[in-house]
Amino acid sequence: MSEDGYQFDTLKIRAGYNPKEHNHAVSVPIYQTAAFDFGSEKRAERLFSYREAGFLYSRIGNPTVDVLEKRVAALDGASGAIAFASGMAAITNTLFNVAEGGGRILTSPFLYGGTVDSFKKLYPKFGIAIDWSDNFSDPEKLEKEIRSDTKAIYVESISNPNTEVADIAALADVAHRHGIPLIVDNTFATPYLVNPIAFGADIVLYSATKNLSGHGNVIAGLVLESGKFNWRSGKFPQFTETYYTLRDAAGKERSFTDVFPEFPFTARLRAVYLNFFGAALSPFSAYLVLLGLETLSERVRKQVANTEKIIEFLKGNEHVSWVKYPPLNGERGKRLAARYLPKGAGSIFSFGLKGGAPRINPFLESLKLFNFHVNVGDAKSLIVNSPKTTHSELTPQEQGRAQLPPETIRVSIGLEDPDDLIADLKQALTTAFAS
Repeated sequence: MSEDGYQFDTLKIRAGYNPKEHNHAVSVPIYQTAAFDFGSEKRAERLFSYREAGFLYSRIGNPTVDVLEKRVAALDGASGAIAFASGMAAITNTLFNVAEGGGRILTSPFLYGGTVDSFKKLYPKFGIAIDWSDNFSDPEKLEKEIRSDTKAIYVESISNPNTEVADIAALADVAHRHGIPLIVDNTFATPYLVNPIAFGADIVLYSATKNLSGHGNVIAGLVLESGKFNWRSGKFPQFTETYYTLRDAAGKERSFTDVFPEFPFTARLRAVYLNFFGAALSPFSAYLVLLGLETLSERVRKQVANTEKIIEFLKGNEHVSWVKYPPLNGERGKRLAARYLPKGAGSIFSFGLKGGAPRINPFLESLKLFNFHVNVGDAKSLIVNSPKTTHSELTPQEQGRAQLPPETIRVSIGLEDPDDLIADLKQALTTAFAS
């Protein structure tokens, strides 16, 4: 279908799919096949030299996965998209693609713990340095930290778990003045709450495991590109070097910017990183994400409403010392939430429990309705003590820099009745502080 002119709620259900091309199946079929017949030797030659679009092998492309990629690209206004087997695979492949051969990534300490740990353990061994900055709230100071070999700025649109909102437009301006892309992990917000590309982001990442799919039943990741970044500047030679596999009909070797001018970043991810590292999303997993997408707006709207009601309860509770949620994170947080999150600030927040560790375990053990595990964005409400779980890889010093005190509890609100959730929190707090 043509996607021109359709609104978000139409695109989330129909974008990227034409039933006429799939035996008129109303629901996207699951193409559970390893490979695809080429039809002829001539067509095989065109497919393998990227002179014809089509499917070869499900490791690098599959019709079910293709619909998911196109659908999320439509929601984000992206020129290209590629799915991976997990959100971490999306992050790792993206940063290897942008900093291939060595370089630096400028980032914030306000990130998911697994991302932080991978930045410490993995990237330096591949010649990629990670520069941590405390100046993401001050673009002028941040700009002074960009070096000649900085290859990208990396940030979360809503940080995990402190819910700090990134000033995407300001960060994009800084990045573009230095000819580097802004990479935004938009997992918590989803394209329903904020579209980073509309504010200047060049690459957008998702752990589709979380809010995009929304039911805690699939592991998946996505990478999207805006189509607006200049990969021909010379700073990223991997996109302009020629390859024999990209040759034209006359045998002339071409580059990714030659063959895929609108989406060279994701095209190279597919042909090189997905192809050789092999973190392919299965057709069935793609199908599950597609099912979740169909109710994205409805889910997020109710989750936001539930979250706001529950936060009001916690703000007034005598056993809670603080609550972190974008509109509550000072004047800057309130301003950025108003600009970037007018539909709501999401369903994830954190709060501090008075009394610290001695009260946390009794509180968590007393909960009856909330699930205790590390996923977020689920239809079910989830709770976890982040310093001991999702960010346990961080040293005490790193947790301090990330403003993650020991009493931090992260909450992901689901679709249950908010009064039931409040009652559960209330009884658990009463029990934890009974003695």
